[in-house]
Amino acid sequence: MQVGGAPARLVEATTTDELLAAARAAFVDDEPWFVLGGGSNTLASDDGFDGTVLHVATRGIEAWEARVDQAGASSPDASVDVAASGGSGGGTGRIGLRVAAGEPWDALVAHTVAQGWSGLEALSGIPGSTGASPVQNIGAYGQEVATTLVSVDFLDAETLEFVRIPAANLELGYRTSVFKATAEGPGRRGVITAVEFALTDDEGLSDPIAFPQLATALGVPLGSRVPVAEVRDRVLALRASKGMVLDASDRDTFSCGSFFTNPIVPRSALEGVPADAPRWETTPEAHDVAVPLGEQPAPPPPVVLGDVKLSAAWLIEHAGIARGFHLPGSGAAVSSKHTLALTNRGGATAEEVAQLARFVQSRVVAEFGVVLQPEPVLLGLAL
Repeated sequence: MQVGGAPARLVEATTTDELLAAARAAFVDDEPWFVLGGGSNTLASDDGFDGTVLHVATRGIEAWEARVDQAGASSPDASVDVAASGGSGGGTGRIGLRVAAGEPWDALVAHTVAQGWSGLEALSGIPGSTGASPVQNIGAYGQEVATTLVSVDFLDAETLEFVRIPAANLELGYRTSVFKATAEGPGRRGVITAVEFALTDDEGLSDPIAFPQLATALGVPLGSRVPVAEVRDRVLALRASKGMVLDASDRDTFSCGSFFTNPIVPRSALEGVPADAPRWETTPEAHDVAVPLGEQPAPPPPVVLGDVKLSAAWLIEHAGIARGFHLPGSGAAVSSKHTLALTNRGGATAEEVAQLARFVQSRVVAEFGVVLQPEPVLLGLAL
């Protein structure tokens, strides 16, 4: 966004050992600390940060033919190193991938697509670092990190323990995880040093296309599988058309991407939302019930409808916020291509971006009674 002040101290770690040493030093210090990946999903205060910013700049991708057990653990087959051999020998297989946290996300996706592996292709063009991807369970065009994530390596700030956490223990949900700060608390604090994925090698074919807009752009029915390179090319084109791929000549791309998440609300909150507003049903969490041997199970509980996901972009537009909208005298504006993006039109301050975000929130609340939540990490700012 090209806004925000400087931190009191910036430490850049380019190896895992440097990252662990710098993180342990920051965690035991009395001063505040903040872990920074690519910075694309962060909005920092104009006053800067009175503490240590730990910039994760590690690199490395290790791949192997993988066996993934029922617990979600992936184990390498020492006889086949696909990173060294340049890919597997064809046919359907599973590929294990361990990636350093500082590896740029889109470079990782480009690498997997070049190898013909599927699982990340629809996540092309998302900026930021690989280590940040599980924190908010990034997703787009019918894919999300939770689908392929196996585990993360993590240094816990409270205990200073270095642990590997399986994906099943990360509480992954829509743009959230155990690491994500919420109104209820700061989330599990620490630093991710590496991320492990399990991808598929099926002669270069993608996962089944699960997003209608992408299927239309590809000219195929939902559920079709096409070459992963075609999916990546089409996703990059779609993102570029919305100003979601950085272009120095296009001010619409100087943003944090989607500034608000699509709200998931209880049905009781829909009273003020028009019936024609886009909405998607969510599935309530199921709970298994143990029945002692020889006893009859109780009748199933009544069906409970889940919460409803609404379109933040629709709510913003129908609250009277048009593309390109800006407050008088402000350098921040809604993107001219996409109402979910707040942009720096040139010379904006972080506070001007926050003021615009607050105004958008207030208009949606006034019109529909729904509170939009910010997607980027706010550092020294509050909405």
